[in-house]
Amino acid sequence: MAEEITRELTMSRAMVEAIAGEMRADDEVFYMGEDVADYGGIFDSTEGLREEFGYDRVMDVPISETAYLGAAVGAAQEGMRPIAELMFVDFFGVAMDQIYNQMAKNTYMSGGNVSVPMVLTAAVGGTYNDAAQHSQTLYGTFAHMPGMKVVVPSTAYEAKGLMHNAIRDDDPVVYLFHKRLMGIGWLPAPDGPKTPVPETDYTIPFGSADVKHAGEDVTIVTLGLHVHRALEAAESLAEDGIGAEVIDLRSLVPLDTDTIVESVEKTGTLVVVDEDYRSYGVTGEIVASVADEAVGALDSVERVALPDVPIPYARSLENEVVADAGDIEAAVRRTQ
Repeated sequence: MAEEITRELTMSRAMVEAIAGEMRADDEVFYMGEDVADYGGIFDSTEGLREEFGYDRVMDVPISETAYLGAAVGAAQEGMRPIAELMFVDFFGVAMDQIYNQMAKNTYMSGGNVSVPMVLTAAVGGTYNDAAQHSQTLYGTFAHMPGMKVVVPSTAYEAKGLMHNAIRDDDPVVYLFHKRLMGIGWLPAPDGPKTPVPETDYTIPFGSADVKHAGEDVTIVTLGLHVHRALEAAESLAEDGIGAEVIDLRSLVPLDTDTIVESVEKTGTLVVVDEDYRSYGVTGEIVASVADEAVGALDSVERVALPDVPIPYARSLENEVVADAGDIEAAVRRTQ
C-alpha cells in the first residue's frame, strides 16, 4: 500500500475516522440510527461523532426501521448523503420495502433521473450468544437484490477505505461489518485486533478482491471474519506443505471474479468459506461463477458455510454451526 502507515486502529475506530472525514468534507453527509448519538453506537461505530457534529448530523431515531430507512431514502433522493445504521442485519425484515423496493430500485424506476447515494450499515455474525434473531450474516440476501452494492470489511484498513468509497458512491451501498472484528471490549473479540491504517484518506475500489496469503495448492475464497480464520488454517496447512492462497472478497457486489479465477487456474482447487447459509448463498454463487469462466481448471471444490438452521443461543451449539479454522483446514484436506 502506497500510503504511509502511522498507527494501528480497531475496525470500529477506522470506520469512525472515515465517516468523520467525509462529514467534514461534505455537509450533506449525516448519520442516523438507534443509540448512535450520545451512546456512540452499540458497536462503537459512531463514537465521538455527536460531540463534533452535533445532534442534527448524528441523529438518534425511534425504534422504527421502517420510518428512518424510508426517511434516509428520501433524503438521499433530495441530494443528501445519509448513513443509516440498521444495528443488527437481522432487522432488515421490518424495512424490506424501504430497502428492496425503494433504496435499491428508485434509480431504475425513475429512468435514472433520481439517484440514491446512501449507505446502509449493519452488524452481522454470531459466536457471541445472541441467538437466532441477532446473529445472522445474510450476505447472500443483500447480494441477491439488484440495485445495491454490498461490501464487507475484514480489517481496519479495509473498513476505512471501503467506508470512504461507500459514502462517496452515487448508488446505494450496503456496508456489513462483523461484530467480532470491531475490537469492542464487551464482546468476545479475539478475531478483531488493531491493524495498520493510514492517517490520510483513501478509498478501496469495489470489486477489488485482495490476496491476503499467497499459495500454489488451493484457493480459499472468503470474507469478513472468516478471512482471519482462513489465514489461521493456511498457517496450519503450511506446516504440512500445503500452500493455501487466501482471497478476501471485500465486496460481494460487484464481485471480483477475475482474481478468483486467476488463482483457481493456478491451484486447480477451490474452497469457498462463508458465515451465511449454505443453500442459495454466496458459496454456491462463487463456485458457479468460477465454473462459468474456468470449469476446466477445477479439479476439486469444497464449500464451508452455515447449515440451514437457526443459529443457536448456546455457545457450544453455536460453535458447531459457525465454521472455525479447523473446519476450513479439514475442507482443504478433503481436496488434496
